[in-house]
Amino acid sequence: MKTMTCKQLGGACDVEFHADTFERLAEMSRQHGMEMFQKGDQAHLEAMKKMEELMKSPNEMQLWIEGKKREFDSLPNE
Repeated sequence: MKTMTCKQLGGACDVEFHADTFERLAEMSRQHGMEMFQKGDQAHLEAMKKMEELMKSPNEMQLWIEGKKREFDSLPNE
């Protein structure tokens, strides 16, 4: 089990996500982002705008994801 925060995953807060795989952690982060979007949380909306800009370049987005996967892999198991 490893832990990353919303901020570490491109978000806006310190909510922690705990998972055994990066893919599960990313899914938890997406769900959290959707909840914050529905609540109209301004900080998360700003973070989402930055991610949308990143997504305009598939290559940049892939590099970002690969970097986050490496960060996840380097974390100690809890």
